[in-house]
Amino acid sequence: MPVALVTGASSGIGLATAQALRGAGYRVFGTGRRANGYTKDGVTMLACDVTSDASVAATVAAVLERAGRIDLLVNNAGFGIAGAAEETSLEQTRQLFEVNLFGLIRMTQAVLPHMRDAGRGRILNISSAFGFMPAPYMAVYAASKHAVEGYSQSLDHEVRSFGIRAIAVEPANTKTAFDANLAYGDRHLDAYATTRPMVHFMLKGMMETGDEAKVVADAVVAAALSRKPRLRWPAGKGKKFSLLRRFVPDGAFDKSLRKQLGL
Repeated sequence: MPVALVTGASSGIGLATAQALRGAGYRVFGTGRRANGYTKDGVTMLACDVTSDASVAATVAAVLERAGRIDLLVNNAGFGIAGAAEETSLEQTRQLFEVNLFGLIRMTQAVLPHMRDAGRGRILNISSAFGFMPAPYMAVYAASKHAVEGYSQSLDHEVRSFGIRAIAVEPANTKTAFDANLAYGDRHLDAYATTRPMVHFMLKGMMETGDEAKVVADAVVAAALSRKPRLRWPAGKGKKFSLLRRFVPDGAFDKSLRKQLGL
């Protein structure tokens, strides 16, 4: 039975992904900051803080001790910050990148030696449509996902000769607790007092009409099992945004985006 390790699996996309992988025949280990080793619906949950070298090393060691292998890593743990770029402090930015990018890198570096030794493996990084398009008033979040895109695609070329593939899965707006768990810029400025709440209202509406988490989970399973994986794997409505970004001229795309967000 192949073994999958999914970070941020306590809820939302991570939980749906863990369950979908279990249904696809994987032995699944999920992580959460407050998980305590319980098993639910066939998924074993382990406590892991992706910002800690020691915690990540202990989690990977625990999976290897119990299962003897890691065939698939799904880097899903992450969060968002809403607010104008100028309103988001460097400290907040560092905290977000520590989870969304450096946590992903930390997990990847922890499993790669075992995948190389096995001569196989797949690393799926949960990116976002905001990894390839602008996100006004979520610039820091978009920057982290743009970084995930660059890291994933570059990594894939480095490890492909070892039988390992790295793929960026790109969901769009998804019905999860992401919006409820958003952090906000820690220094509101009057200059953005009019447009900020308007854009946030529009983004909240997009989340409410977004894809179910299972749509993204199914895309993860498809990417995990594909014999000819792509570097970028749009999921759900992310497919539409990917096509628009690819074929619509920049000027027209920007004009449409600003109109939709009321900018």
